[in-house]
Amino acid sequence: MTFLYIIIALVLIFDFINGFHDSANSIACVVSTKVLSPFAAVSMAAFFNFIAFLVFHLKVAATMGKGVVETDVINLNVIGAALVAAITWNLVTWWWGLPSSSSHTLVGGLIGAAVANSGFGSVIGAGVLKIVAFIFIAPMLGFFFSFFLSSLIMWFFRKVPPFSVDKWFRRLQIVSASAFSLGHGGNDAQKSMGIIWVAMIISGLVTKEAKEPPTWVVLSCYTSIALGTLFGGWRIVKTMGQKITKLKPFEGFCSETAGSVTLFAATHWGIPVSTTHTITGAIMGVGARKGASAVKWGVTQKIFWAWILTIPVSGVIGALMYLFFNWVN
Repeated sequence: MTFLYIIIALVLIFDFINGFHDSANSIACVVSTKVLSPFAAVSMAAFFNFIAFLVFHLKVAATMGKGVVETDVINLNVIGAALVAAITWNLVTWWWGLPSSSSHTLVGGLIGAAVANSGFGSVIGAGVLKIVAFIFIAPMLGFFFSFFLSSLIMWFFRKVPPFSVDKWFRRLQIVSASAFSLGHGGNDAQKSMGIIWVAMIISGLVTKEAKEPPTWVVLSCYTSIALGTLFGGWRIVKTMGQKITKLKPFEGFCSETAGSVTLFAATHWGIPVSTTHTITGAIMGVGARKGASAVKWGVTQKIFWAWILTIPVSGVIGALMYLFFNWVN
Protein backbone atom coordinates (compact mmCIF):
# COMPACT_ATOMS: atom_id res chain seq x y z
CA MET A 1 0.00 0.00 0.00
CA THR A 2 2.93 2.34 0.65
CA PHE A 3 4.05 2.07 -2.98
CA LEU A 4 0.50 2.98 -4.08
CA TYR A 5 0.78 6.23 -2.12
CA ILE A 6 4.14 6.88 -3.83
CA ILE A 7 2.49 6.25 -7.22
CA ILE A 8 -0.33 8.70 -6.43
CA ALA A 9 2.25 11.29 -5.33
CA LEU A 10 4.20 10.76 -8.58
CA VAL A 11 1.01 11.17 -10.62
CA LEU A 12 0.22 14.48 -8.93
CA ILE A 13 3.83 15.63 -9.42
CA PHE A 14 3.54 14.70 -13.10
CA ASP A 15 0.25 16.57 -13.30
CA PHE A 16 1.84 19.66 -11.76
CA ILE A 17 4.77 19.49 -14.21
CA ASN A 18 2.28 18.91 -17.03
CA GLY A 19 0.54 22.18 -16.15
CA PHE A 20 3.88 23.93 -15.66
CA HIS A 21 5.24 22.57 -18.96
CA ASP A 22 2.06 23.10 -20.99
CA SER A 23 0.92 26.45 -19.60
CA ALA A 24 2.60 27.95 -22.65
CA ASN A 25 -0.04 26.29 -24.81
CA SER A 26 -2.79 28.26 -23.09
CA ILE A 27 -1.11 31.62 -22.58
CA ALA A 28 1.61 32.08 -25.23
CA CYS A 29 -0.72 33.76 -27.74
CA VAL A 30 -2.48 36.02 -25.26
CA VAL A 31 0.83 37.09 -23.67
CA SER A 32 2.74 37.60 -26.91
CA THR A 33 -0.02 39.85 -28.27
CA LYS A 34 0.10 41.79 -24.94
CA VAL A 35 -3.62 41.30 -24.37
CA LEU A 36 -2.92 40.05 -20.83
CA SER A 37 0.03 40.32 -18.47
CA PRO A 38 1.83 37.02 -17.75
CA PHE A 39 0.39 36.79 -14.22
CA ALA A 40 -3.16 37.54 -15.35
CA ALA A 41 -2.81 34.99 -18.17
CA VAL A 42 -1.61 32.11 -15.97
CA SER A 43 -4.25 32.92 -13.33
CA MET A 44 -6.99 32.77 -15.93
CA ALA A 45 -5.57 29.58 -17.46
CA ALA A 46 -5.29 27.86 -14.07
CA PHE A 47 -8.90 28.74 -13.23
CA PHE A 48 -10.24 27.27 -16.47
CA ASN A 49 -7.95 24.22 -16.14
CA PHE A 50 -9.61 23.47 -12.81
CA ILE A 51 -13.27 24.04 -13.70
CA ALA A 52 -12.95 21.72 -16.71
CA PHE A 53 -14.19 18.92 -14.41
CA LEU A 54 -17.64 20.55 -14.59
CA VAL A 55 -17.70 20.37 -18.40
CA PHE A 56 -16.14 17.17 -19.74
CA HIS A 57 -17.03 13.52 -19.26
CA LEU A 58 -14.10 11.29 -18.26
CA LYS A 59 -13.68 9.47 -21.59
CA VAL A 60 -9.97 10.33 -21.90
CA ALA A 61 -9.34 8.92 -18.41
CA ALA A 62 -10.95 5.65 -19.53
CA THR A 63 -8.71 5.51 -22.63
CA MET A 64 -5.55 6.08 -20.59
CA GLY A 65 -6.64 3.65 -17.88
CA LYS A 66 -7.80 0.81 -20.09
CA GLY A 67 -6.95 1.55 -23.73
CA VAL A 68 -3.12 1.73 -24.02
CA VAL A 69 -1.83 -1.48 -22.41
CA GLU A 70 -3.65 -4.51 -21.06
CA THR A 71 -4.62 -3.89 -17.43
CA ASP A 72 -3.91 -7.54 -16.56
CA VAL A 73 -0.16 -7.08 -17.16
CA ILE A 74 0.18 -3.73 -15.40
CA ASN A 75 1.61 -3.61 -11.91
CA LEU A 76 2.74 -0.74 -9.71
CA ASN A 77 6.34 -1.08 -10.97
CA VAL A 78 5.09 -0.50 -14.53
CA ILE A 79 3.12 2.58 -13.49
CA GLY A 80 5.98 3.98 -11.39
CA ALA A 81 8.45 3.50 -14.25
CA ALA A 82 6.08 5.22 -16.71
CA LEU A 83 5.67 8.21 -14.41
CA VAL A 84 9.41 8.64 -13.83
CA ALA A 85 9.95 8.49 -17.61
CA ALA A 86 7.24 11.07 -18.22
CA ILE A 87 8.52 13.45 -15.55
CA THR A 88 12.11 13.12 -16.80
CA TRP A 89 11.32 13.87 -20.47
CA ASN A 90 9.01 16.75 -19.53
CA LEU A 91 11.74 18.40 -17.47
CA VAL A 92 14.37 17.87 -20.18
CA THR A 93 12.21 19.41 -22.92
CA TRP A 94 11.18 22.26 -20.62
CA TRP A 95 14.86 23.02 -19.99
CA TRP A 96 15.49 23.05 -23.74
CA GLY A 97 12.44 25.27 -24.29
CA LEU A 98 10.82 22.70 -26.58
CA PRO A 99 7.00 22.36 -26.56
CA SER A 100 6.82 18.55 -26.46
CA SER A 101 3.74 16.55 -25.51
CA SER A 102 3.18 15.66 -21.86
CA SER A 103 0.49 13.24 -23.02
CA HIS A 104 2.77 11.30 -25.31
CA THR A 105 5.63 11.10 -22.83
CA LEU A 106 3.23 9.39 -20.39
CA VAL A 107 1.97 7.05 -23.11
CA GLY A 108 5.54 6.26 -24.18
CA GLY A 109 6.66 5.55 -20.62
CA LEU A 110 3.67 3.26 -20.05
CA ILE A 111 4.31 1.33 -23.27
CA GLY A 112 8.04 0.93 -22.57
CA ALA A 113 7.50 -0.30 -19.02
CA ALA A 114 4.72 -2.70 -20.09
CA VAL A 115 6.86 -4.16 -22.89
CA ALA A 116 9.76 -4.64 -20.47
CA ASN A 117 7.38 -6.46 -18.15
CA SER A 118 5.36 -8.65 -20.53
CA GLY A 119 6.49 -8.10 -24.12
CA PHE A 120 4.80 -6.37 -27.03
CA GLY A 121 1.65 -8.45 -26.64
CA SER A 122 0.73 -6.30 -23.65
CA VAL A 123 0.23 -3.23 -25.86
CA ILE A 124 -3.29 -2.52 -27.17
CA GLY A 125 -2.44 -1.74 -30.78
CA ALA A 126 -5.69 0.01 -31.72
CA GLY A 127 -5.50 2.38 -28.75
CA VAL A 128 -1.85 3.27 -29.33
CA LEU A 129 -2.41 3.69 -33.08
CA LYS A 130 -5.20 6.19 -32.41
CA ILE A 131 -2.93 8.22 -30.12
CA VAL A 132 0.02 8.09 -32.53
CA ALA A 133 -2.21 9.09 -35.46
CA PHE A 134 -3.20 12.25 -33.61
CA ILE A 135 0.47 13.29 -33.40
CA PHE A 136 -0.15 14.30 -37.01
CA ILE A 137 -3.92 14.81 -37.12
CA ALA A 138 -4.14 17.28 -34.18
CA PRO A 139 -1.63 19.85 -35.55
CA MET A 140 -3.07 19.46 -39.06
CA LEU A 141 -6.57 20.22 -37.77
CA GLY A 142 -5.22 23.20 -35.84
CA PHE A 143 -3.25 24.38 -38.90
CA PHE A 144 -6.07 24.22 -41.45
CA PHE A 145 -8.79 25.54 -39.16
CA SER A 146 -6.70 28.54 -38.03
CA PHE A 147 -5.59 29.20 -41.64
CA PHE A 148 -9.21 29.18 -42.82
CA LEU A 149 -10.51 31.23 -39.87
CA SER A 150 -7.81 33.91 -40.13
CA SER A 151 -8.37 34.17 -43.91
CA LEU A 152 -12.11 34.54 -43.35
CA ILE A 153 -11.62 37.25 -40.73
CA MET A 154 -9.17 39.13 -42.96
CA TRP A 155 -11.73 39.14 -45.76
CA PHE A 156 -14.67 40.04 -43.51
CA PHE A 157 -12.82 42.95 -41.85
CA ARG A 158 -10.98 44.07 -44.99
CA LYS A 159 -12.58 47.54 -44.90
CA VAL A 160 -12.34 48.02 -41.12
CA PRO A 161 -9.43 50.13 -39.79
CA PRO A 162 -6.69 47.96 -38.21
CA PHE A 163 -7.08 49.80 -34.89
CA SER A 164 -10.73 48.77 -34.63
CA VAL A 165 -9.91 45.16 -35.53
CA ASP A 166 -7.24 45.11 -32.83
CA LYS A 167 -9.63 46.58 -30.28
CA TRP A 168 -12.31 43.94 -30.85
CA PHE A 169 -9.99 40.96 -31.00
CA ARG A 170 -8.09 41.97 -27.88
CA ARG A 171 -11.37 41.34 -26.07
CA LEU A 172 -12.27 38.23 -28.01
CA GLN A 173 -8.83 36.74 -27.40
CA ILE A 174 -9.57 36.55 -23.68
CA VAL A 175 -12.55 34.33 -24.56
CA SER A 176 -10.54 32.12 -26.93
CA ALA A 177 -7.65 31.76 -24.47
CA SER A 178 -10.12 30.78 -21.74
CA ALA A 179 -11.70 28.17 -24.01
CA PHE A 180 -8.31 26.69 -24.87
CA SER A 181 -7.39 26.50 -21.17
CA LEU A 182 -10.66 24.71 -20.52
CA GLY A 183 -9.84 22.18 -23.25
CA HIS A 184 -6.29 21.80 -21.93
CA GLY A 185 -7.51 20.96 -18.43
CA GLY A 186 -10.26 18.70 -19.74
CA ASN A 187 -7.94 16.57 -21.86
CA ASP A 188 -4.65 16.58 -19.92
CA ALA A 189 -5.83 16.16 -16.32
CA GLN A 190 -7.82 13.09 -17.33
CA LYS A 191 -4.67 11.28 -18.45
CA SER A 192 -3.35 11.33 -14.91
CA MET A 193 -6.70 10.24 -13.50
CA GLY A 194 -6.52 7.17 -15.73
CA ILE A 195 -3.13 6.21 -14.26
CA ILE A 196 -4.34 6.52 -10.63
CA TRP A 197 -7.47 4.60 -11.61
CA VAL A 198 -5.42 1.66 -12.91
CA ALA A 199 -3.20 1.72 -9.81
CA MET A 200 -6.30 1.50 -7.61
CA ILE A 201 -7.69 -1.38 -9.68
CA ILE A 202 -4.40 -3.26 -9.29
CA SER A 203 -4.44 -2.63 -5.54
CA GLY A 204 -8.02 -3.88 -5.24
CA LEU A 205 -9.46 -0.54 -4.11
CA VAL A 206 -11.85 -0.29 -7.07
CA THR A 207 -13.19 -2.88 -9.49
CA LYS A 208 -12.53 -3.14 -13.22
CA GLU A 209 -16.23 -2.57 -13.78
CA ALA A 210 -16.09 0.94 -12.29
CA LYS A 211 -17.01 3.46 -14.99
CA GLU A 212 -15.20 6.44 -13.48
CA PRO A 213 -12.41 7.06 -10.95
CA PRO A 214 -13.40 8.31 -7.47
CA THR A 215 -14.25 12.00 -7.09
CA TRP A 216 -11.15 12.74 -4.97
CA VAL A 217 -8.96 11.49 -7.82
CA VAL A 218 -10.73 13.78 -10.30
CA LEU A 219 -10.46 16.87 -8.10
CA SER A 220 -6.83 16.25 -7.05
CA CYS A 221 -5.68 15.87 -10.68
CA TYR A 222 -7.49 19.02 -11.81
CA THR A 223 -6.05 20.90 -8.83
CA SER A 224 -2.49 19.73 -9.56
CA ILE A 225 -2.55 20.70 -13.23
CA ALA A 226 -4.09 24.07 -12.37
CA LEU A 227 -1.36 24.80 -9.81
CA GLY A 228 1.32 23.81 -12.34
CA THR A 229 -0.20 26.14 -14.91
CA LEU A 230 -0.21 28.95 -12.36
CA PHE A 231 3.59 28.72 -12.06
CA GLY A 232 4.06 28.73 -15.86
CA GLY A 233 6.90 27.31 -17.97
CA TRP A 234 8.24 30.60 -19.34
CA ARG A 235 10.98 29.07 -21.49
CA ILE A 236 8.32 27.44 -23.67
CA VAL A 237 6.10 30.54 -23.68
CA LYS A 238 8.89 32.37 -25.51
CA THR A 239 9.20 29.60 -28.12
CA MET A 240 5.45 29.32 -28.72
CA GLY A 241 4.54 33.00 -28.64
CA GLN A 242 7.51 34.66 -30.34
CA LYS A 243 9.75 32.23 -32.22
CA ILE A 244 7.30 30.50 -34.58
CA THR A 245 5.65 33.60 -36.02
CA LYS A 246 4.66 37.13 -34.92
CA LEU A 247 1.06 37.28 -33.76
CA LYS A 248 -1.57 40.02 -33.81
CA PRO A 249 -4.63 39.80 -31.51
CA PHE A 250 -6.93 38.46 -34.24
CA GLU A 251 -4.31 35.82 -35.14
CA GLY A 252 -4.00 34.84 -31.49
CA PHE A 253 -7.79 34.52 -31.40
CA CYS A 254 -7.78 32.30 -34.51
CA SER A 255 -5.00 30.07 -33.13
CA GLU A 256 -6.70 29.60 -29.76
CA THR A 257 -10.14 29.05 -31.31
CA ALA A 258 -8.80 26.44 -33.72
CA GLY A 259 -6.99 24.69 -30.88
CA SER A 260 -10.07 24.81 -28.62
CA VAL A 261 -12.33 23.20 -31.22
CA THR A 262 -9.80 20.41 -31.80
CA LEU A 263 -9.36 19.75 -28.06
CA PHE A 264 -13.09 19.81 -27.31
CA ALA A 265 -13.76 17.29 -30.09
CA ALA A 266 -10.90 14.98 -29.05
CA THR A 267 -11.95 15.05 -25.38
CA HIS A 268 -15.56 14.31 -26.36
CA TRP A 269 -14.35 11.26 -28.33
CA GLY A 270 -12.01 10.12 -25.54
CA ILE A 271 -8.80 10.68 -27.51
CA PRO A 272 -5.76 11.80 -25.44
CA VAL A 273 -4.29 14.39 -27.81
CA SER A 274 -1.41 16.77 -27.30
CA THR A 275 -2.43 20.34 -26.52
CA THR A 276 1.12 21.27 -27.56
CA HIS A 277 0.75 19.78 -31.04
CA THR A 278 -2.67 21.33 -31.47
CA ILE A 279 -1.75 24.93 -30.64
CA THR A 280 1.60 24.73 -32.46
CA GLY A 281 -0.17 23.66 -35.64
CA ALA A 282 -2.71 26.46 -35.17
CA ILE A 283 -0.01 29.12 -34.73
CA MET A 284 1.73 27.84 -37.85
CA GLY A 285 -1.59 28.07 -39.71
CA VAL A 286 -2.06 31.78 -39.04
CA GLY A 287 1.59 32.35 -39.90
CA ALA A 288 1.33 30.46 -43.19
CA ARG A 289 -1.61 32.64 -44.23
CA LYS A 290 0.85 35.57 -44.41
CA GLY A 291 3.22 33.54 -46.58
CA ALA A 292 5.77 30.77 -46.07
CA SER A 293 8.45 33.25 -44.98
CA ALA A 294 6.31 34.38 -42.01
CA VAL A 295 6.86 31.03 -40.27
CA LYS A 296 10.31 30.31 -38.84
CA TRP A 297 10.61 26.78 -40.16
CA GLY A 298 13.96 26.18 -38.46
CA VAL A 299 12.25 26.50 -35.08
CA THR A 300 9.36 24.27 -36.13
CA GLN A 301 11.81 21.61 -37.33
CA LYS A 302 13.24 21.33 -33.80
CA ILE A 303 9.71 21.12 -32.40
CA PHE A 304 8.79 18.34 -34.84
CA TRP A 305 11.84 16.32 -33.79
CA ALA A 306 10.76 16.65 -30.15
CA TRP A 307 7.33 15.34 -31.14
CA ILE A 308 8.73 12.36 -33.05
CA LEU A 309 11.20 11.40 -30.33
CA THR A 310 8.88 11.79 -27.33
CA ILE A 311 7.17 8.37 -27.37
CA PRO A 312 10.26 6.24 -28.22
CA VAL A 313 12.61 8.09 -25.83
CA SER A 314 10.04 7.95 -23.03
CA GLY A 315 9.51 4.28 -23.84
CA VAL A 316 13.22 3.51 -23.43
CA ILE A 317 13.37 5.43 -20.14
CA GLY A 318 10.21 3.65 -18.96
CA ALA A 319 11.67 0.22 -19.78
CA LEU A 320 14.95 1.00 -17.99
CA MET A 321 13.14 2.33 -14.93
CA TYR A 322 10.94 -0.78 -14.82
CA LEU A 323 14.04 -3.02 -14.82
CA PHE A 324 15.51 -0.84 -12.07
CA PHE A 325 12.37 -1.04 -9.92
CA ASN A 326 12.22 -4.80 -10.40
CA TRP A 327 15.87 -5.08 -9.34
CA VAL A 328 15.32 -2.90 -6.26
CA ASN A 329 12.18 -4.78 -5.27
